[in-house]
Amino acid sequence: MTEKPRAADPGASGPAPGGSAPADDGPRVVIRDDHQLGRTEDPPAAADAGADVPAEGLVEEAEVVVDEIEAEATTLDDPAPTGPPVVDAPAQPVDGSATGSPLGAELEAVRGELDERTRDLQRVSAEYANYRKRVDRDRGVVQEQATGSVLAALLPILDDLDRAREHGDLVGPFGTVAEQLTTALGKFGLTPFGEQGDPFDPTRHEAVAHQTSPDVEEPTCVQVMRRGYLLGERLLRPAMVAVADPE
Repeated sequence: MTEKPRAADPGASGPAPGGSAPADDGPRVVIRDDHQLGRTEDPPAAADAGADVPAEGLVEEAEVVVDEIEAEATTLDDPAPTGPPVVDAPAQPVDGSATGSPLGAELEAVRGELDERTRDLQRVSAEYANYRKRVDRDRGVVQEQATGSVLAALLPILDDLDRAREHGDLVGPFGTVAEQLTTALGKFGLTPFGEQGDPFDPTRHEAVAHQTSPDVEEPTCVQVMRRGYLLGERLLRPAMVAVADPE
C-alpha cells in the first residue's frame, strides 16, 4: 500500500528538490491508513509523531460521527414498536360466487354435478330398498306356498286321526304318535278350527246341510263333518259343517 506523504522535517537543511527552498506554510496534517497501524515499522522520528497526533484525533472523531449516523439510520429503518403487536388478519376465503368470475362458474358447475350425483344415489338407494322388500316378500310367499302344499298333503291323515279319536281307537302308543304329529305340524303354523256351536262364517265354513232350530239365535254350526285348517292367517282348508238357522 502506498504511504501518505509525510510532513517535511523542520530541522532538515538543504535545498529542496528542484533547487528552490520549500515555503513554510505551517504544520501539515498527515492521515495515516488504519490498516498500517498494526504493521511493524521502524519507529518514526520525533517530528513525525508530533505531526500525526492531530490527524489521529480527526480520524477518531470521524469514526464516532459515522457510527452515530449508522445507528440513527438503523433506528429510522427499523423503528421499535411502541404499541401492541399487530396481528395480521386471517385471509378471507375467496368468494367464488361472484358473477362473471371463472372460479365462480367452475364452483357452480361442481355444485350442480354434486347435486345430480346425490339425487342419483338417493334414487338408486330407494330402488334397492324396494327390491329388497319385494324379494323378502316373494321369498316369504314362496316358502308359505311350499309349506302349505306339504301340509295340505297331510290333512287326510289328520282327518283319519280325528275319526279314530271319535271312535275311541286313538289310545296307547298310537295315540302318542298322533299327538306328536299334531304338535309338530302346529310348529309350522297349522291351526285346526271348526267346533260344534261355533257361529257360522261363510268365509271359513262350508255348509253341507241346513236346518232350523229354536235353540239358536243366529246361524250356528251344529255338526262338524270335517275340521278346517289355517296356515298362519291364510285359509288352508274350510271346515265342512251342518248349519242350524233360527226359526
